[in-house]
Amino acid sequence: MIFRKSALNFDITSYSQSAIRTNIQMSTQDKGTAKLVFYLKKDGTVLPLSGVKAVLTMFFSDGSRSDRDLILVDKVNGIAEYVLSNDEIKHYGKVEAVLNLYYVNKQALSAHEFTFEIVRNLVDRDIVPVAEYYIDDFEKLKVMINKLYDETVQTVEDLRKKFEDLENVETKEGAQEKADAAEAKANDYTDTHANNKKNPHAVTKAQVGLANVDNVKQAAQTDFDAHTADNKRHITADERSKWNGSQLYKITSDDGQHLLGMAGKDLFTELATKRTTTFYSNKTTTNQPPVINSFRGIQIGQDNIGEVLAMGNDGSTWRVTNSNGWKAWEQLETTSGSQSKVDAHANKTDIHVTTTDKESWNDLISQFREHNYNQERHISASERIKWNGKVSYANITLKNGAVAGNRMPIYARWGPFLLFRGHVKTDAEIIFGSIPEAYVPVGGAVVSIALSGTGGTANLVVYENGDLKIKYPDPVDPSKFIGGYYIDAVTGFQEGGTA
Repeated sequence: MIFRKSALNFDITSYSQSAIRTNIQMSTQDKGTAKLVFYLKKDGTVLPLSGVKAVLTMFFSDGSRSDRDLILVDKVNGIAEYVLSNDEIKHYGKVEAVLNLYYVNKQALSAHEFTFEIVRNLVDRDIVPVAEYYIDDFEKLKVMINKLYDETVQTVEDLRKKFEDLENVETKEGAQEKADAAEAKANDYTDTHANNKKNPHAVTKAQVGLANVDNVKQAAQTDFDAHTADNKRHITADERSKWNGSQLYKITSDDGQHLLGMAGKDLFTELATKRTTTFYSNKTTTNQPPVINSFRGIQIGQDNIGEVLAMGNDGSTWRVTNSNGWKAWEQLETTSGSQSKVDAHANKTDIHVTTTDKESWNDLISQFREHNYNQERHISASERIKWNGKVSYANITLKNGAVAGNRMPIYARWGPFLLFRGHVKTDAEIIFGSIPEAYVPVGGAVVSIALSGTGGTANLVVYENGDLKIKYPDPVDPSKFIGGYYIDAVTGFQEGGTA
């Protein structure tokens, strides 16, 4: 079905009961479709609707009234609905309403008062509002009928009395004359009675309770006035406000000592349900700091949450935290305690060095550095490579028709030596090759080499410019030279000076 829904969120509290002016507008033509949806809460929480009857009472601008039950559509989440009937929707104008909850245990709860408006539709301009009453509950209907009957009877009785008064209407002059006469008689009576000192009513002491009154002198009015003005005996408005607003929660006993005695008790159990407080414990107390001493302490906190300081009669101070569960005690360090630990550490000669130790170690380090950087006592990387036998050879540049035999003619310098290796085929007495001048010993060199295939010898001449020549072969028969020469030879360097 289609409805014109209007939501009302009611939070039932004790702070405000004033009527809520809503912007809800319905039309006299919203027949069977004008629905109010109530979302009920109690102090900000959803109000369950179990075991309750929700009644909406509406007062229309023409004097009509309606008392009907709401439909509880969601009891768990506090949701109820109300659809205005076709008879109710025709009462246009401002509607004042109140929602009341009646529980099965005879309790009742006023949810809220509110207002909304029913606008007369153009097609309903001929509606003449007539006061009507709509009641779901028969008992309420009976009460309403009896009330209307009583009101009608009272109205008739009031009219009857008015008509009786019309028959005895007094003139202004006659009424004034009677009033003057009555006033004169009253004055005479009161004056006479006031002057009568003979107890005309025969009042006794027992009747006024004189037997209960002490026969003592009463204070004068000036004494009462002086007492009233005595601000030392009375408090002022500011003092009253100050004292009424002061903290009433005690953290010590009335004489200023600790509030809680923990002897023979569990300190953690006792403090868990206390808030800010002071206490005393001793060696009979369970869960006090882990030393045999008496303690005085203070807790600052709330239920199952707090910080506790305990001060022992030995001068120690301890702390423990409760955060929905107690942690372990921790001892707080003092200045003297810290200093004693520092002193004890400083006096441990086995873990500290002396000035003599430092000087000795510094001297060793200095000697080590001096030794480490002594290039005369140590070899370099290039020297190590050279002395370990690693030699880099280069090919001899062959000239004048000389060719390599079964091994390529090569040369190298290794430390103070010039090395030759290889097999060369060449004629004697000619320059057959050359090496760089930098590789030649000062003044050149002459070394003996072997003839290939004959067992003969010859001289290898190394000139200062690096040229190489074969001289003085033996035997001298040229036919014996065709095998070539083995130039495997070593010659030393003088490095340009004398020994």
